[in-house]
Amino acid sequence: MTLRLGTRRSLMATTQSQMVADAYTARTGRAVELVGVTTFGDVSKAHLAQLGGTGVFVSALRDKLMEGEIDFAVHSLKDLPTKQDPRVTLAAIPARHDHRDALVGRLRFADLAPGARVGTGSPRRVAMLRAMRPDLEYVPIRGNADTRIGKVTSGELDAVVLASAGLTRISRTSEIAQIFEVEELMPAPGQGALAVECLSDRDDLIDFLAVLDDPRTRSAVTAEREVLAALEAGCSAPVGAFAHDDGQTLNLTALVVALDGRRAVRKSTAGSPSEAVSLARTLADEMISEGADRLMGEHSH
Repeated sequence: MTLRLGTRRSLMATTQSQMVADAYTARTGRAVELVGVTTFGDVSKAHLAQLGGTGVFVSALRDKLMEGEIDFAVHSLKDLPTKQDPRVTLAAIPARHDHRDALVGRLRFADLAPGARVGTGSPRRVAMLRAMRPDLEYVPIRGNADTRIGKVTSGELDAVVLASAGLTRISRTSEIAQIFEVEELMPAPGQGALAVECLSDRDDLIDFLAVLDDPRTRSAVTAEREVLAALEAGCSAPVGAFAHDDGQTLNLTALVVALDGRRAVRKSTAGSPSEAVSLARTLADEMISEGADRLMGEHSH
């Protein structure tokens, strides 16, 4: 029996969903077909923060799961709301690809002229980039990766910032001028990882899908997302987090930046991967005691 995998229709989404479909077929011999779903986030022209964050991409796929039109869905993990929906189960988090952000353009970030126009739809990226280069103009953009890269090619923007993993998946790495290390630009929680989701009552499917789960990626992104949840940072708040599980130790760093880039709270911790959730909550508490919540509150209006 062929399994139906629901995906957003963008090139990025269908490419990463096809990768997952092929991986399941290779591991299990089961045929998997893609079912394209148009989400409200794909058709609306509003900026993501106004739409209620990236969850708008997820809800349409979850609706198709509920209606029985698809068997499972693949999302970019950073699009998943941190609040768990009991109707669905995160059955697999495959091994993460590059977690970093990339600058697409002709020049490196430090070499951009003062006043250069840099496009990004992410308040997190704007705040962190502004901390390094307050002299640049940050332009809110949306649309798929092709559309965003096109604004650089056409000369409308000098550069755009996109996730490195996504550019790799759609074979556009030749246009990357620079990859930002975590110390410069802290990624979004879960960036570079994919989420495979199905209905919670499909025990047969949960076991089947689990073959692609990568335990180290799961513990790392669980910690990152728990920091975000504990800070109660909606998608509009500039929060970055990155964790790495080397098999023995989970290292977690999180960063909250004021939108003007002028103040930040950054903390790190380490512990057992099995304690990902409690590590993250403790770190978030420490950040709040150092004023992280005030940094976020200042621009939430």
